[in-house]
Amino acid sequence: MKLAVALMLSLGVALLAQRPTVENAKLETRTVSGTLAAELSRIGAGPVWVAWAEPIIAGQHGDMCAWNRNGDYGREPGAPVRLEGETALVVLVRLENSKPGELRMTSPDCRLDAGGMPFYWFNAVSAAESISWLKAQANGVHGDTAIMAISLHRDAGVEAALEDLAAMSQPVETRKRAAFWLGNSRGARGVAVLKRMLENDPNADVRDKVVLALSQSKDPGGLPAVVDAARNDKDAHIRGQALFWLAQRAAANVSKDVIQNALANDPESAVRERAVFALSQMKDGEGVPILIELAKTHRDPAVRKKAMLWLGQSKDSRALEFFAQALK
Repeated sequence: MKLAVALMLSLGVALLAQRPTVENAKLETRTVSGTLAAELSRIGAGPVWVAWAEPIIAGQHGDMCAWNRNGDYGREPGAPVRLEGETALVVLVRLENSKPGELRMTSPDCRLDAGGMPFYWFNAVSAAESISWLKAQANGVHGDTAIMAISLHRDAGVEAALEDLAAMSQPVETRKRAAFWLGNSRGARGVAVLKRMLENDPNADVRDKVVLALSQSKDPGGLPAVVDAARNDKDAHIRGQALFWLAQRAAANVSKDVIQNALANDPESAVRERAVFALSQMKDGEGVPILIELAKTHRDPAVRKKAMLWLGQSKDSRALEFFAQALK
């Protein structure tokens, strides 16, 4: 009996430790025993704020207290700056007319001002319930925030939820958002889903976002998939976009090799011109020597013209010397 009481007290302390400081609020704490949707419906029409906490994936090193640009909340005085990332995600919902009027994210380290509103803190919301409720918001006006929040949950069900949201039965905007967060937060499984999307999704805008997401992935499989898209994708626009993101994200030797291959072998003039632009975007002027050589010798007049254009925009001393020599 004593052990059971001790465990319950320990759980209560742990749950309260995840709650941010809430000021200027009519605060009430509830423990969720059924579905999150049912618990929200019991509150009434609102307006009212509701919040709960979930474990967050590792590696989110940004300060979540600074995500809100409206200045409504900041860091709790004395709260540590967590160099290895936040430990929990706090989901905030403002109910109006029994529907989510706002959806935000913060962390337990942030201080909240509820503006005198009723504020319900929900304990014991399972990750599965949180993900399920957020998934139901994914096609609505708060879809971007809902999908981002799903992606930050440290739970095995996240990948399946994002994969469902990336399915071709979903609206285009939902698939694009799911693709972005699959690349940014879900590692190898996210890359695997994105590769299937790149191969099978019929929408060019979705596939464009997939290439971006692959380039953003921290998984070792992300950039090789972008390289493959630059070389082999059936869509010229996607090949061009892949070249651009390689110039932004890949090591210089990798991106230069793939870009030069496109300049030499891609049958589409638009892709070759995109390759020239990609060279102009390489860090530390790595692409300038190749641009100079292109301006001098490439067989395609459009490529030579674009190379001259981007050299002129670069303000690089090597480009200025090239123009000086050309004008003599």
